[in-house]
Amino acid sequence: MPAFIRKLTASGLEPVDYTADSLTEAAHHEPATGIYTVTNTYNVFHTLKLNAHLDRMEDSAQRAGITLNLDRERLRMKLRHMIAESNYGDVRFRVTVPAETPEVFIITLEPYTPPAQSLIENGVRVITAPNSARHNAAAKTTDWMHLRKRISDTMPDGIYDAILLDEKEQLLEGLGANFYAIKDDTLRTAAEGVLPGIAQQIVFEVAPQILPVQKTPVIRSEITELQEAFITSSSRGIIPVVEIDGHKLGNGQPGTKTKVLRERYIAWVNDHLEPL
Repeated sequence: MPAFIRKLTASGLEPVDYTADSLTEAAHHEPATGIYTVTNTYNVFHTLKLNAHLDRMEDSAQRAGITLNLDRERLRMKLRHMIAESNYGDVRFRVTVPAETPEVFIITLEPYTPPAQSLIENGVRVITAPNSARHNAAAKTTDWMHLRKRISDTMPDGIYDAILLDEKEQLLEGLGANFYAIKDDTLRTAAEGVLPGIAQQIVFEVAPQILPVQKTPVIRSEITELQEAFITSSSRGIIPVVEIDGHKLGNGQPGTKTKVLRERYIAWVNDHLEPL
């Protein structure tokens, strides 16, 4: 199914002058300067932490020097209208605000497909990307949608994600996900130099019941000492990482603590869904 795209203006929802088959393809038509957020629906008209997404949009706008007037109830109403009109069922959607026309909201929907079960059961392989830390990482800006494609296009076959490294070789975040590692039975993740994730907020709620949490990143030289690792994003939840730069973690299978964290994460999500 093609992406369903509209722009929300003062006059209401209007067609755009392009078509696309997916959110990824539609991003090529969106401005290189602006802000955005991406998430998905559950049971068609339920969402998870949508206000947190909108809070981050407002924060990103402030960091990017964009004057944003966000009418949350109107945006929610128009999202409901588009979801009903698309007839896609659950959707993954992106809301983009161009820097030059911050009064316009570009809303793009595609049918939501959960992560393949094979990714959960077998985990994924990732690589590190040296000297790739993002400028103004705490802002979710549209230039990153375009820049990260340069990295993803050069990833070898079978590699699921690239973890950005700073000049200190700290493992910061993935191309569209937060990164976590378990070392010495402690969960480690970067809190600075990354985009604060909405899924990350949930991890910070459930993880302390399972193991200590340390908001400092691991460095590349520690990869061989890691017990487990995983990434998170709003639309995917927790995805186990079993290999980094060719080094298998543990026995090369998703780790025990990662599995428990994922179970607790899913339970938290099911308990906190809210009507759109």
